[in-house]
Amino acid sequence: MIHQSVFGKTKDGREVLAFTFENGASRATVLNWGGILQSVVVPDKNGKPVDVILGYSTVAGYEEHGGYLGALIGRFGNRIGEGKFALDGKEYSLYCNDRGNHLHGGKEGFDKKIWAHRIEGEKLYLSILSPDGEEHYPGNLNVTVCYTFADNELKIEYDAVCDQKTLVNLTNHAYFNLNGEGDETALDNFLFLDSDYITPTDDTMIPRGGFRAVAGTPFDFNTPKPIGRDIDAADPDLARGGGYDHCYVLKNACGQWVRYGVVASEKTGIAMKCYTDMPAVQFYAGNGLNQEGKSGHYGRRSGFCLETQAIPNNVNVPEYAARGSSVLEKGQQYHFSAAYKFSNI
Repeated sequence: MIHQSVFGKTKDGREVLAFTFENGASRATVLNWGGILQSVVVPDKNGKPVDVILGYSTVAGYEEHGGYLGALIGRFGNRIGEGKFALDGKEYSLYCNDRGNHLHGGKEGFDKKIWAHRIEGEKLYLSILSPDGEEHYPGNLNVTVCYTFADNELKIEYDAVCDQKTLVNLTNHAYFNLNGEGDETALDNFLFLDSDYITPTDDTMIPRGGFRAVAGTPFDFNTPKPIGRDIDAADPDLARGGGYDHCYVLKNACGQWVRYGVVASEKTGIAMKCYTDMPAVQFYAGNGLNQEGKSGHYGRRSGFCLETQAIPNNVNVPEYAARGSSVLEKGQQYHFSAAYKFSNI
């Protein structure tokens, strides 16, 4: 069942709702503020409930401390170099909010908006209209995101359509820690990523072209290992990101459903299998975390993100767009999904 309640109010008095999925001993809560995944509680190896999602207990926490914790990201998740792109010969300049680049939708992305909602059975639909010119993007973009949580699997389905040719790259920015969201580190979480390549970046974290093989490097998670084992290795790409903050190119064709990753905690015995039909995933190890969260302080690397998406900056790099373009034609239906399946080791 999905239970609706009042989570709180924004500074300007708007009501924020919480929607809680009850699934046996597990539950998940989503807010209509930013489409935020506020918690996922699953049993550990001893049956104890553990919240594996970093977040805040109040609306003020999300407004004041930010960090995109658990939020839906759009119109464009991740980065666009210098905030510039061209469609049919027309150049567009977006708001730049990260080292001279456009990040996660700009000054006021989808993470800062209250979404319309409807519940249909066991599905929660959140929707929003991003008007023509918002953040300098072209076209009136209608977005609908569907959340479900059943049999310990959280699934997120993204849909969008626009009345002009535009860019779309939607994702969710959940921070996970399978030790529990209050644990001081996620570096001991074991990670498997079924990927042979990352996209190297410049000093401002923009991929400009090319692929780097992970074999023999700290980026290789094809054999499961703790996130922290090689995170501080002497490597130029790691140095640029201050740790892992890189796009992994997946092996599936764009639109093909695949299990791309598995995470597990020896402390709790909780495991998470990760699925998507998107062509890439941004693995971020929480290098910049420094927030007061639900259970206290979230320090550096106390959570990690697996943000399924198209390759960042693909609108400016044809070889990346060939793996999955973020250009959405007028009237074309955008549809992608991601899922996280929880169990015990």
